[in-house]
Amino acid sequence: MSMRPITSGPKHHWFGYYDKLQFDPSSRYVLGMEVDFEHRSPNADDVIGIGMIDLADGNRWIELGETRAWCWQQGCMLQWVPGSDREVVWNDRVDDRFVCHIMDVHSGRRRTVGYPIYTVSPDGRTAVGADFRRINHMRPGYGYAGIPDPNFEQLAPEDAGIHRIDLETGEASLIISIAQVAAIPYPHMDISGARHYFNHLLFNTDGSRFIFLHRWRFGDAGFSTRMMTAAADGSDIYAVDQYGHTSHFIWRDPEQILAWAKHPSHGDAFYIYRDGTQDVDVIGKGVMKLNGHCTYLTDTNWILNDTYPVARGDGRVQELYLYNVESGERTELGEYASYQGYEGEWRCDLHPRSSPDGRLITVDSVHGGDGRQIYLMDISAHQGA
Repeated sequence: MSMRPITSGPKHHWFGYYDKLQFDPSSRYVLGMEVDFEHRSPNADDVIGIGMIDLADGNRWIELGETRAWCWQQGCMLQWVPGSDREVVWNDRVDDRFVCHIMDVHSGRRRTVGYPIYTVSPDGRTAVGADFRRINHMRPGYGYAGIPDPNFEQLAPEDAGIHRIDLETGEASLIISIAQVAAIPYPHMDISGARHYFNHLLFNTDGSRFIFLHRWRFGDAGFSTRMMTAAADGSDIYAVDQYGHTSHFIWRDPEQILAWAKHPSHGDAFYIYRDGTQDVDVIGKGVMKLNGHCTYLTDTNWILNDTYPVARGDGRVQELYLYNVESGERTELGEYASYQGYEGEWRCDLHPRSSPDGRLITVDSVHGGDGRQIYLMDISAHQGA
């Protein structure tokens, strides 16, 4: 199995997070972002390009637009609108506010909604968004530069949190405030004196609920986390994992969540959580041994995953593999060099994504020595892929 580049220098290209729709429904067009520098934080004046790669036309780069609202890890939330073979959405900064653009890639028609999105419901009509000013203040690399956090001095603001956005009308409302969730008792300690924020929002597979991570810091200490879910309108908030260490996650179906966490039952591992309950089962113990960016292929018996850089010889590599849930077997897809200089906020994680039919996967990688670029692999030879 060969991994081949579908973008090239001199500019750098990447897509960002693993839980967004990078491929259109036909698997012909692959979204990406383009930037002419690396190895530093974005500032308010940095503009990146938005485009798509035509796999049926020699990987031709098609320019779509640009943005001033982006970060290294999650880009500008660029993605296909679920269910559409024409429309894409991404965040931007216009004057003194963050917004999102929805564009028909074939006609070029574009409209702007006055709020930024984080995750879009499977029907493509609704999104929920977080406060990227607050995220940038609390965890650089995930928020956006250019607009300061107006609640910088507040530990748990009442007027910031999660907005529900109607992508058709542009109407939006605050449905969950940071103050509201910070006030929900945490069973292991008093967190009232910590500074709180939300990130990593993701709708479930039928749009009825979404996950958000409630995170907090005491002073300059590292953050702690609890994984929360809520109904699509922000009601019925539930703490699924309250042990402080939830990391990457993905919905398997409307009720089950795959997540890397630290649980009393098996320590650091991947677990299956059932929303609305405290039911939890370890998965891939001793096989999926390291934290990674996990997704399911179309056949949910297959999990696509990677790792952070691990030592190999004199350097570091990122592992890429498939895990078969039924058999418990792991299929190695490759190890890809991760060079010095790609650490911290501007690291280049693989963030593996799959096409709608599960036959193709893409990653962001620096292993080709051409800066960060987007690579593609055909995994259709694998059973179930």
